[in-house]
Amino acid sequence: MAINWFPGHMNKAQKEIKDILPQIDVVIEVCDARLPFSSENPMITEIRGDKPLIKILNKSDLADPEVTQMWLDYLESQHNVKAIALTTENPSIAKTIPGLIKKLVPNKDETGKQINAVIVGIPNVGKSTLINTLVGKAKAKVGNEPAVTKGQQRIRLEEGLYLFDTPGMLWPKIINGNSGYRLAVSGGVKDTAFDHDDIAFFAAEFLLKNYPQSVLERYKLKELPEHEIDLIEAIGKKRGCVRSGGRIDMHKASVILINEIRDKTLGAMTFETPDIIEAEEVYFTKLDEDKVAAREAKKAARGRGRKNKR
Repeated sequence: MAINWFPGHMNKAQKEIKDILPQIDVVIEVCDARLPFSSENPMITEIRGDKPLIKILNKSDLADPEVTQMWLDYLESQHNVKAIALTTENPSIAKTIPGLIKKLVPNKDETGKQINAVIVGIPNVGKSTLINTLVGKAKAKVGNEPAVTKGQQRIRLEEGLYLFDTPGMLWPKIINGNSGYRLAVSGGVKDTAFDHDDIAFFAAEFLLKNYPQSVLERYKLKELPEHEIDLIEAIGKKRGCVRSGGRIDMHKASVILINEIRDKTLGAMTFETPDIIEAEEVYFTKLDEDKVAAREAKKAARGRGRKNKR
């Protein structure tokens, strides 16, 4: 799914990060624990080089705990990466981050040199709330809408340790098409950037396959619907989304499903595992390569056509 939302301040933020990166010692990326892959910015992997990376799986209280542990193990196996799961209910874990930053650059910590870290993340992932927990006061702007922070901030965490905050960033192109759906379902982009019915069908298909018991219990269904459209219709009937003539208001039913996923009414769940992502990466990379090859073939054909006309 294409996300039609890439505000100018996000493009500016990407340029600013590239500019300050030479003076940065540690990169902190805040991801959504429900979608650790889809909520990471591929640009960070490309530009951080060999700098230590702290991967924060935020909102882990909304995620499936077993899958969160799978992701922590997977991320920790990568070079120069430390992974932490955070919840909004236990800020004490977040307080360990400054100490972890120092451990990752012992040469600077032991000599008393200034340590600079940068914190990045997609919109509405909880980055500003985390910063306020670290600082102990409302230093960063916080809201429940994506893209609250619009400019870069430099924050003193403690003596000799500084944190650069950046606006939440998306990126212009998502190769894995399912990542766009997952971002939309989780609230990572503004609701005006996508069609609710479209992402609700995606979410319904996923729930039927991966969390069937949660669906049965929440909507008090006697049996599991066979298809995603059947589930949306069943939700509409249960929630009174019925128009004249007995027709189901699919849009209202879709909004209900999305909201109940976001606020954990349907229970803690995660929308991707390392295995799912590895399989999708192969598929979507091949699909993207095929599209590029098709465009090049058309371009070459047009070129031959112009040459023949001469």
